[in-house]
Amino acid sequence: MDYSNVKEKMDKTIGVFAEKLAEVRAGRANPAILNKVKIDYYGTPTPINQVAGVSVPEARLIVIQPWDASILKEIEKAILASDIGINPNNDGKVIRLAFPELNEERRKELVKDIRKIAEDTKVAIRASRRDAIEMAKAEQKQGNLTEDELKQAEQDIQKMTDKSIEEIDQMLSNKEKEVMSV
Repeated sequence: MDYSNVKEKMDKTIGVFAEKLAEVRAGRANPAILNKVKIDYYGTPTPINQVAGVSVPEARLIVIQPWDASILKEIEKAILASDIGINPNNDGKVIRLAFPELNEERRKELVKDIRKIAEDTKVAIRASRRDAIEMAKAEQKQGNLTEDELKQAEQDIQKMTDKSIEEIDQMLSNKEKEVMSV
């Protein structure tokens, strides 16, 4: 039985989880927080990193330097309209985003949010496993798989699932350490 589509589905799910983790503000400046912020650039919604240089000169500071100075106000508006919770500081040439120090309560809240995202991701992985096993059972009913091949397929799919969940747990653990140690 071909498991490549199951593996691909699980890998994509983990990729989405990694993107969500990157967007979580952990008190450190991370340019990924701007990934979903788009500005209206000549009538087209455009990501900030395509119209400006985004750099992290210090641990808690992001500097956005647009290539076209006329869009500074647009970038500022887009950041204010987004829900990243940071006020941009515009000096006429660049926009600075200063990340405040996280307090203990906010860190615990972030860890709780991260765990919920991880649990949702695990549920998606398990759904992929269920779908794959149902496909294998359907193949067996059609006579394309023997009983032994079905059992082997179930074991292989379970191994992929376990590996994916282990990877999610590792990513979760790393992010929790990052949030709590900042």
